Parts: sequence; structure tokens; C-alpha cells
Amino acid sequence: MAKLVYALNQSLDGYVDHDHEKFVPRPALFRHFIEDVRGLSGMVYGRRMYHIMRYWDENHADWGAEEHEYAAAWRSQPKWVVSRSLKSVGPNATLVADDIDALIRGLKAQLVGEIEAGGPDLAGALTDLGLIDEYRLYLHPVVLGSGKPFFSGPLPSLRLVANELIAEDVIRLTYAPAAQVPTDYNTLNR
Repeated sequence: MAKLVYALNQSLDGYVDHDHEKFVPRPALFRHFIEDVRGLSGMVYGRRMYHIMRYWDENHADWGAEEHEYAAAWRSQPKWVVSRSLKSVGPNATLVADDIDALIRGLKAQLVGEIEAGGPDLAGALTDLGLIDEYRLYLHPVVLGSGKPFFSGPLPSLRLVANELIAEDVIRLTYAPAAQVPTDYNTLNR
């Protein structure tokens, strides 16, 4: 059974903004993201996040080897795009207009490994449905002052299950819903 993980870069004041220059990953963090995407079983996006990530569908002349590597990994992953307004999606993507609850439950039952959920609004809906198994906040030492918050609705009841220095200045905080914390997590944090 697959695990659904919501993961995004976040500022110290709680905002996510992929267009912001302060979130451009340094080489060690970018390498982490390449390996992370390679290991996924698939990705579920909301319309806005999918639009941002479509950048990786086409090669760009100014890319280096790492960008090409990330793009190849991203393109190879199946994607499900939740949107009622989109009429079509790009390669290796499936448009989902209805019943995200059934979709996610089906994907979790069919796949193994991790499925990544992208986008605060979609993650908020999935949180309300009790479908997210882990929240991974890549905490950057920057303050944005405004933008889209990591959590689009009320903060769910969470428990810290892991923290890891990913790059020289980025920490990944991993949380599980408090009601879903397995016993082995409890023994790790005592």
C-alpha cells in the first residue's frame, strides 16, 4: 500500500512560493529533489501546482545536467491532475475532475512506495478527507512576508516524526497526522 505525502518548500513564516528566487535550490538540495522524484510511485497535483511543474515538460537551452536529470525523472512519473476547469493535461498525466477521495484511496491500494501530493489547496482537501499520511516541510531560513501558506485551512493535529538536515541551510520536518502515528514513531521521539 502506498503512502500519500504532501511535501513543499516553506519559509520560516509559513509560506510556499515556487516563483520566489529565495527558494531556488542549491546543488545539494536539488540533488535531493532529483533522487526524491526518482523514488516516487506518482504525483497528484492541483491545477496551479501542475501549471508550475509543467516547466519540466520541455527542455530549456540554459539547463545544465542536473536540470535535465530532474526533468527526465519528473517526466517519467505518472501524474494525476485534480481540476474541474482544465480540459486536458500533458504527457504521462491523467485529468481527474471528480471524486478525489476514490482516486486517492484507489492509488494508495494499487501502488507501493510514495505518492506525492503537490499544492496547498489540494493538500487541504486531502487533509480534510484524512488521506495524507505524511507532511514534509522543507524549511528554508527566509521570511517571505506573504504568499500562499503551506496549510490552506486549519492546522491539522500533527506529530513530529522526523527531522533531517537536507542541505546546508534546509531542514526537512516530517509530520504524521496525530491519529495515525504508528508505534515505531512513538518510540523514536521519547
